[in-house]
Amino acid sequence: MGYVDLHLHTTASDGVKSPSELVRYANAKGLQAISITDHDTIDGLEEGMAEGARIGFEVIPGIEISAEYSPGSMHLLGYLIDFQNTFLKERLKDLQRAREERNPRMVEKLVQLGIDITYEEVVNASGGGQVGRPHFAQVLIAKGYVRNFQEAFDRYLKKGAPAYVDKFRFTPAEAIHLINDARGVAVLGHPNTLGINGARELENLIIGLIKQGLKGIEVYYPEHSSSEVIQYKALAERYGLIMTGGTDYHGIEKENIDVGVGRGEMRLPYSMVEALKRTKDESSRSN
Repeated sequence: MGYVDLHLHTTASDGVKSPSELVRYANAKGLQAISITDHDTIDGLEEGMAEGARIGFEVIPGIEISAEYSPGSMHLLGYLIDFQNTFLKERLKDLQRAREERNPRMVEKLVQLGIDITYEEVVNASGGGQVGRPHFAQVLIAKGYVRNFQEAFDRYLKKGAPAYVDKFRFTPAEAIHLINDARGVAVLGHPNTLGINGARELENLIIGLIKQGLKGIEVYYPEHSSSEVIQYKALAERYGLIMTGGTDYHGIEKENIDVGVGRGEMRLPYSMVEALKRTKDESSRSN
């Protein structure tokens, strides 16, 4: 059995490669399966799935939904979703409208900070896909205002930074319900971004999310420390959650992350996909 990568982005959100290009690239890398999990959109799935079928490569339909949460950020991954689901499509339009309203306001804030930037430049950086903060970072780097993505987010774009503009998000319960309604499997993405310090606080959050329909935790992730991996793995085992992982690959060279391997440390087994499929089957039978 080969390896998998269950957290990847395309030009449909803020990735560099088109869905077809990403599928071919992962196949050439020798992976057995991937999941396309674009931010708050399913627009790249049809193309990605079609390309996978054409070349005989398994593509898991997925999504990454931003949920309302403080002090950090919460992302919920949905796997094996029915991306033709009408309710899913309609609700995602709300998130896309929120992004469209937010982005020009971020440009305004950057201009007020003395930065020479236009919304057209940010749209061009997106390559015609959904505009997100990484595209702002690309323009800031290209114009020499910052050296890299980390500096762009730290100085201007992250929550609490001077150019940050909040946007409408679903509650965690709404996001999980949306995934489950589309017959998908809901997984908590990279828990290290939640901004939770205490182990007990994280455990209580997980318990609450399980009651709302959470089925898994993204244990393996390039930014997780070895101690965090141990912590998340223990929580998954304690509460019967499946463990997933992925590189969060966007194709941006400066991130130094590659499909399937992250920064060289990842080798995620196909058994993760099998666990997702079993969980989906069990949920279907119980419903």
